[in-house]
This record gives sequence, C-alpha cells and structure tokens, in this order.
Amino acid sequence: MAKALVTGGSSGIGLEIARALSKRGYEVCIVSRNEEKLKEAAKSIENCSFLVLDLSSGKSCAELYKRVRDIDILVNNAGFGAWGEFVSADLKNELNMIDLNIKALHILTKLYLRDLVKKDKGYILNVASLAAFGSGPLMAAYYGTKAYVYKLTTAINEELRIKKSNVKISVLCPGPVDTGFNARANVTFSVKPLTDKYVAEYAVDKLLKGRMTIIPGRLSKLTALLSHISPERIMLRACYWVQKNKRKKG
Repeated sequence: MAKALVTGGSSGIGLEIARALSKRGYEVCIVSRNEEKLKEAAKSIENCSFLVLDLSSGKSCAELYKRVRDIDILVNNAGFGAWGEFVSADLKNELNMIDLNIKALHILTKLYLRDLVKKDKGYILNVASLAAFGSGPLMAAYYGTKAYVYKLTTAINEELRIKKSNVKISVLCPGPVDTGFNARANVTFSVKPLTDKYVAEYAVDKLLKGRMTIIPGRLSKLTALLSHISPERIMLRACYWVQKNKRKKG
C-alpha cells in the first residue's frame, strides 16, 4: 500500500488532507505536537498511524525522517501565523514560527525529495498561503515565511521538470480557510472562508494531477492575479487595512 506522511495532521487542512488521501487508498501517518488531537484524528482515518513531534526542532525533523521512510507522498502542512507590528511582535514567537514554517519544511523537503528522486516517483505538497504573493504589514514575518515556501517549491519544481523527473512537487496557496489557524494568529477573517475539507480535496486532486501552484477558490485566484498586476504600494496599503480589520477585539 502506498504511504503518505502529513505534518500538522491533527486538525484543519492537514487532517482533511490525510482523510482525502486515505479515501484514495493511501496508508497515512500524521504528525503534530498535540498527542490528544492526534489520537482523535487517527481514529477518524482508515489505515492511519501518528507520531507526536514538535517539528520546530531540527532534531525532531531528523527523528521523523529516521522513523518514517519509504513514503510516496509528503505533505508539509505544519505551521502557524502571528499578528502584530514587527517592531513590537514577540521575537521568540516569530523565531519559533520561522523554525516551523521554513526550517522544518526545508529539512523534510530535502530529505524526502532525495529518496523520491532515487525512486523517480512520488509527490510533495508544501502548504503556503495566498500571503505568499505579497508583503503583509501587521503579519510581516508570517507573510515572509510563506513567500519562502512558494519560491522554494516553484524553483524545485522547475529543477525536476528540466531533469524530466517523474517526481512532482506542488505548493498550496489557500486564502481564508475555516480552521484553527485564525485562533492561534489571534485574527478573524473579513470574508467568508472556504472549508478545510473543500481545500483539502481540491489540493489532493490537483497534486495528483501534477499542478505546480494550487489556489482553491475563485476569489483567491483573483486576489493572486491582482497581486501580480497591481502597484506594490497600493497592495501594501490594502493589505495593511485588511490585516488591521482582522484583529480580534478584546
């Protein structure tokens, strides 16, 4: 049976991606630092195992690679966001976010990609965000981490394409999604979010078809387009006011 590894798989998009892959016949291993949520999540997925690891630690990434090998799909979904002006935002929290959103994803992508390239088959899905297409005043560090994920993934995609590799790497760039993300970032969405189940099903479908950049939802596709053609200063101002209005009151 083909095997998939999903980080951040105890809730939200990660959990729904794990379910979507299980329904397609994959044996799934989900990873997060929350043991209780992992146990509950694993019960809802056929052929599912789990590992409790905090992937913001490089040692934990190495431990994961040591314990889970010979996979066919890697989904790097673990990550979180934080709201606030850069000058006053908590540095420790930002560095933890960078370790998880960037460092862990980078390590796992490199380790597992080497194995997939040797087999000349398999898939990697790196979860970024619509934030990857612009700069984010009031969420500057978060936007920066997602831009890194997007740029890294698309560059690797081209390297694999030129080599005519059968390994496919994709980047998922969702807009607002109804998950626990906004609670941890301490924001609310200003538009109606997509469901995590819809985003997951859409992402898995496009991943298996080899799509490089995956953007669920018409509004998100339009926003991505506007970010490419609109003057940067206008986009910065618009983003600032959107982020300011997302801040939770009280």
